[in-house]
Amino acid sequence: MSEFDYDLFVIGGGSGGVRAARVAAGETGARVALAEESRYGGTCVIRGCVPKKLMVFASEFSHMPDAARCYGWDIADGSFDWKTFRGHLHEELDRLEGVYRKMLKGSGVETFDARARLRDPHTVELSTGEVKTAKHILVATGGRPVRPQVPGANCGIVSDDIFDLEDLPKSILIIGGGYIACEFACILNGLGVEVTQYYRGAQILRGFDEEARGLIADAMKENGIDLHVGTNIASLVAATGDEDPNLDAAHMSGPVEAARYGTSEPEPGPGVPVRVKGTNGQDRVFDMVLFATGRAPNTDDMGLEEAGVTLGKRGGISVDEYSQTSVPSIYAIGDVTNRVNLTPVAIREGMQFVETVFRGNPTPVDHDLIPSAIFTQPEFGTIGLTEEEARDREPVEVYATSFRPMNTAFAGRPDRVLMKLIVSKETRKVLGCHIVAPGAGEMIQLAGIAVKMGATKEDFDRTVAVHPTMAEELVTMRQPSRSG
Repeated sequence: MSEFDYDLFVIGGGSGGVRAARVAAGETGARVALAEESRYGGTCVIRGCVPKKLMVFASEFSHMPDAARCYGWDIADGSFDWKTFRGHLHEELDRLEGVYRKMLKGSGVETFDARARLRDPHTVELSTGEVKTAKHILVATGGRPVRPQVPGANCGIVSDDIFDLEDLPKSILIIGGGYIACEFACILNGLGVEVTQYYRGAQILRGFDEEARGLIADAMKENGIDLHVGTNIASLVAATGDEDPNLDAAHMSGPVEAARYGTSEPEPGPGVPVRVKGTNGQDRVFDMVLFATGRAPNTDDMGLEEAGVTLGKRGGISVDEYSQTSVPSIYAIGDVTNRVNLTPVAIREGMQFVETVFRGNPTPVDHDLIPSAIFTQPEFGTIGLTEEEARDREPVEVYATSFRPMNTAFAGRPDRVLMKLIVSKETRKVLGCHIVAPGAGEMIQLAGIAVKMGATKEDFDRTVAVHPTMAEELVTMRQPSRSG
C-alpha cells in the first residue's frame, strides 16, 4: 500500500493539466486526481483561443456582402446579432467543457471541483476542507489578465469579460498593443463597434518582425480602427451625471450621447461609460474600455513559497528543462511558469512531464522554433527569428514580397499581404518565416515543419509552386530584397 493517496495530483484543469492527468492515468496506470476551481478547459477553451477564434470568424463576415457583390452576387448588407452569437458560443463552450470532463473520467482521473493549495511538498488542501497527498504534484493553474495600477482602472473590462457581455458597446477604447489588444480591436471593429486603440509604444506587436508589424498596423487603420501609438491614458473616470461643458460632444456615441460627465470616480464595476483623456490630447467618452495590458501567472495564495517552490521575477514558477521546480516532488507546466504562453506548448510540456516522471524517460521540453499565429485581420503567422534579431546574430539575406492578393484585388480592396524569409548567408538555413495574410495561421503551421527541420533557401526553391495561391511566393522569391 502506497503512503500517498495518489501518484499524481494535478492543480488546474486547463489544456496542459488535463492532458498530463489523463495520459498519466490512462496510459501509465498512475493513480491521478485533478482539482479545478473554475471551468474545465482553462483559458484556451473557456476564455481565450476557442471563443476568440469563433469571434474572429463572426467578425470576418462583415466584409462578405460587399466583396460578394463585386463577384456578381446580389447580396444585401446584413446586421449582426450579438445575443444570437453569444448563445451559440456558450453552448459550444459548455459542450467542450463536457468533453474535457468526459475524457478525465474515461481515463480514470478523480476530479475535484475545488480550489487547491499546497500544504507541503506532498500535500494539497482543497477549499472543501479535504486534504490529499500525492507522490508528485503538478501545478498547471495558468494565467489571468491584469488591470494596470491606475486610478479608474476598475471601470474597464479585461479580455475574460468580453465573452459574457450582455450587449456590445457602440464604442470602445482598447488599451494595449500586444496580440490580445490587436486581435480584439479587429474583432470588435468587424462586429460593428467603433474601435479606438491606445498603445504607449512606438508600434504595436512589440517583439515581432518590424515589417510585419507595420503592415498590420496600416491594415487596421485602413479597416477603420482609430489606432494611436505613442499614446497612453492621462486620466480615466467613470461617467457621472455632472455636466462638463468642456467635453467634445462630437466624440460622444451610443447610449452615452445624452449624458453629462464629470471628473469624480463613482463605485461602478467594469463595463460602464468612461471618460478618457489621452496623452495625445484626445478627450472623449467611450461606452467601454478594455484593458489588454498584460497577463500574470496564477500563483497567488497557493502556498507555493511556503512549500519551498521558487518563483521568478514576474510571479511565474521557476522550473528546469524538465518542468521540475525547486522542490523535487513538485512540477509546473503552462502559463503559470511564464515560459512560452501558448496552449500547444502547455500540452507538449504536459506530455514531456509524463514521459519524464511516469515512463522513466527524462525528456526536456523543446522551446526552440515554435510557430505561432496572431488572429488580426489580416492574420500574422510567424516562426523563428525576426529580421532584426537575425541581423544582430549573423549576416543574413532577406527575401520579402508584399502584394495585393487576387481575391481582394478583384473586389477593389486595398488589402496587402507579406511573405518573408530570413536566410543565413553562411548555412543557407531559413532562420525565420513571417506571413501576413488571410489564413496565415494555416500557412505557418506547414511552413513551420520545414523551418523546424532546418530547411535551406534552396530547399524552398526546389519546391514547385502551387498556383495561383498567395503562399507560392514562399518558393518563388529568387533574389534577396536586402542583406546585411
